[in-house]
Amino acid sequence: QVQVVESGGGLVQAGGSLRLSCAASGGSFRFYAMGWFRQAPGKQREFVAAINRSGGRQDYADSVKGRFTISRDNAKNTVYLQMNSLKPEDTAVYYCAARSTGFSDYLVTRENDYVYWGEGTQVTVSS
Repeated sequence: QVQVVESGGGLVQAGGSLRLSCAASGGSFRFYAMGWFRQAPGKQREFVAAINRSGGRQDYADSVKGRFTISRDNAKNTVYLQMNSLKPEDTAVYYCAARSTGFSDYLVTRENDYVYWGEGTQVTVSS
């Protein structure tokens, strides 16, 4: 059973930066596409960023393009989300998700296509 655990959330002022980490265990990380999603109070969970298993391809929600960067270190079984120029509207619980793509190397961007989820980490951006 694959487990993913997020860390790095916190309180930051608008314009600041945070780096979220997601550590995976219990599976062969290098075969997993990874994604970040977020859920703000009163809203549905939404896609933020995704990275394929090799790390060569990324995709982002329009709302975070140019500000957020997803990356991964397969030697450390960890995926990161670097968040810069944070805005109050980025306030949400951020979730990490994983899905095996086997020997294929495609991006997974749809929430329903992910199998394993973390418990989430809170990010609060003050104005």
